[in-house]
Amino acid sequence: MLVSVNWLKDYVNTAVPVQEFCDRMILSGSNIETVQPYGTGFEKIVVAKITKIEKHPDADKLLVCQVDAGQGAPVQIVTSAKNVFEGATVPVVLSGGKIADGTEIGDTQFRGVDSYGMFCSAQEMGYEDKVIEQSVANGIWILPDELKAGTPIQEALGLEDSVVDFEITPNRPDCLSMLGMAREASAVFGTPLKYPETKAKNEQGDVKDFIDVEVKRTDLCPRYTARVIKDVKIGPSPWWMQKRLMHAGMRPINNMVDITNFVMLEYGQPLHAFDIREIEGGKIVVDTAKNDDVFTTLDGTERKLNDTILMINDAKKPIGIAGIMGGLDSEIKEDTETVVLEAANFNKDNIRFSSKALVLRTEASGRYEKGIDANLCEEAADRVCALVEQLGCGTVVGGSIDIYAEKQEAKAVKARVSRINMILDTDLSGEEMKKMLESLEMHVEFEDEDTMVVTPPTVRQDLLIEEDYVEEIARLYGYNVLPETLPGNANVARKTPIQTLREKARDILTAMGLDEVLTYSFVSPKSVDKVGITETDLARRNFVKLINPLGEENSVMRTMVTPSMMEVLATNNAKGNADARLFEIGRVFNNSPINCDGQPVEAEVLCIGLLGSDADFFVLKGMIEELLYLFGVEDVEFRQETQMPMYHPGRAADVFAGDYMLGTFGEMHPDVSERYGIEGRVYTCELVFSTIAGLSNTDILYKPLPKYPSTVRDIALIVDDEVHAGDIRDTILENGGDILEDAELFDVYRGKQIEDGKKSVAFTLTYRSADKTLTDEDVAGVHGQILEALKKEFDANLREM
Repeated sequence: MLVSVNWLKDYVNTAVPVQEFCDRMILSGSNIETVQPYGTGFEKIVVAKITKIEKHPDADKLLVCQVDAGQGAPVQIVTSAKNVFEGATVPVVLSGGKIADGTEIGDTQFRGVDSYGMFCSAQEMGYEDKVIEQSVANGIWILPDELKAGTPIQEALGLEDSVVDFEITPNRPDCLSMLGMAREASAVFGTPLKYPETKAKNEQGDVKDFIDVEVKRTDLCPRYTARVIKDVKIGPSPWWMQKRLMHAGMRPINNMVDITNFVMLEYGQPLHAFDIREIEGGKIVVDTAKNDDVFTTLDGTERKLNDTILMINDAKKPIGIAGIMGGLDSEIKEDTETVVLEAANFNKDNIRFSSKALVLRTEASGRYEKGIDANLCEEAADRVCALVEQLGCGTVVGGSIDIYAEKQEAKAVKARVSRINMILDTDLSGEEMKKMLESLEMHVEFEDEDTMVVTPPTVRQDLLIEEDYVEEIARLYGYNVLPETLPGNANVARKTPIQTLREKARDILTAMGLDEVLTYSFVSPKSVDKVGITETDLARRNFVKLINPLGEENSVMRTMVTPSMMEVLATNNAKGNADARLFEIGRVFNNSPINCDGQPVEAEVLCIGLLGSDADFFVLKGMIEELLYLFGVEDVEFRQETQMPMYHPGRAADVFAGDYMLGTFGEMHPDVSERYGIEGRVYTCELVFSTIAGLSNTDILYKPLPKYPSTVRDIALIVDDEVHAGDIRDTILENGGDILEDAELFDVYRGKQIEDGKKSVAFTLTYRSADKTLTDEDVAGVHGQILEALKKEFDANLREM
């Protein structure tokens, strides 16, 4: 928000140097990005009047001008500017002077003719192209005729000003206005806030004789106020208004448009003026568009609409996109005589979605997206009418049409004096706090000695809970004078157990050759579509939605990390990194109603993504096994996964530790990989890191090396294809007695010599005794028991080699 310090003084007298003003505003919580001075950096630029113009005797494109610059004798200036004329009032930098960029101007000869200075454009006075009035954008700055020749330009135009660029957070749309920032400055500097005049004194006629309004979608347009101005005289606005608009980053256009822009900046309420001749039937209808309608906006672009976009229509056709931009045909023209003024309040979410769908963002839509107080509409419309009367550019028609379905009321909140003091470590009295809050136009009553009931102005839509008022007291008291304290009784910083395990996981995974990535927790609700999550999967589709998202692509909290990992893998693949091994330890947010009495649940997950020639199912499985082994997680087993559509059928598994499901891994479905533009195979896993951390046991117990040697037997079994190797291993271990040390799967085979519907699974069985060297007889007995159990349980037969 660009705030002219001189303009701000129309509402509040700060009476301090600009640097002190900025310092104190920063300490009150108003962050500042830049401060732009105006009217500085140039020298010897004065007002001049052109008295005579002649063609250059030796150059067709040059003019020789005689000007009265208040120097006694005329000053000769040679120029190539096309917009100068005899009698024009212009800025001239005299010989020896400087323009805004520091360039010094001296005496010069142009084809034998002397020039003792230079006419100045607005750019040479320090203004950007985007804020310069169109008629002088490519030429010399033509000044008001009433200025006196010879007057220094800073004095004549009142150029000396400082424009402060405040960084306004999304929860403070009230500060996107001069009055909003004046309210902040009033509280900081303890000076009264002066509101502008909003009442026109000479209204004539009745607005209902000119226009009628119908709002069909009050859910999308809570309030619509219309006023009418007749006998309009279109012309330039006065310099004081143009200057304020230019310093606020807006280009002056004409008096009617400038007034609506001026009031928008003043109140933060966007306004729009329609030429009544273009409103057929004398009626405005607020309703959504129809699918595939086409509408030409003020910038001359045809835009395709859909049935979610709110439109301003007349009796027969659309004339504007609500809250975004008006139509080409209804704009104010030079011969406009009667204007319908719109001051409306629109649903912020609808404006944001419509703006994104149309790829059209404007000053008005940017304000509506953040939420605007509906109670501003009437006051802003009245302010426009008062300025129209003040500038003499029209006659205000009496009355207004104001459709306000449900009045917006402020929410009263209880705030405890003791709690505020406890959090801030202060000793402020209730009366001191009341005075601070009242300086921001809040109404404060005491329910008891300790409890304040605070009602903010309706423009403060961010004040909803007690903690919001803690922040208000803190910033008004002064962040710089709050006591410095350590949090709680902490003296020495120590890592929590989960932080230690998180670092351990990072060390393990990087040792495996993986690189860590970080992705946003704010995602698009469509992100789960690309990985094939079904509509019935409520656990992954019931998102936590943001109140003030930056856009639709960042509007919800993610329920899984895999879509983000796939995006990173796709980017690496597109950039030529075809062999990527990545991991992320991040948070997911589940909003399922079965969780914690309907409250969202936050969990930490580990996501791994593999891409490239060396990636396969068993590489990823080995990584998971190694990680869980080093974490001391026991009873780990892998079970076939058949329910997750994002994985390739038959190439995915769920990971369990006893009765706890840790997550799922496998090869991504080819359709999913194709949606991300990846041709090769992709492998991912998503494990619940918080569950792994809870099951971890990183205490290392040492035992002596075995005294006696081991003996190894390999077995290859023919079993039905649907029998899981993990179940076979469990049976082997259960029947191995005290001497079976381990059973490790080393081969699974289907093909020649194996009948259809069968497979061969091969294990290495390791036997060892802690008391003696085992004999063949010792092993044979236990080995036979194992084979019998396998035959009984799975009808397993030894494969003949």
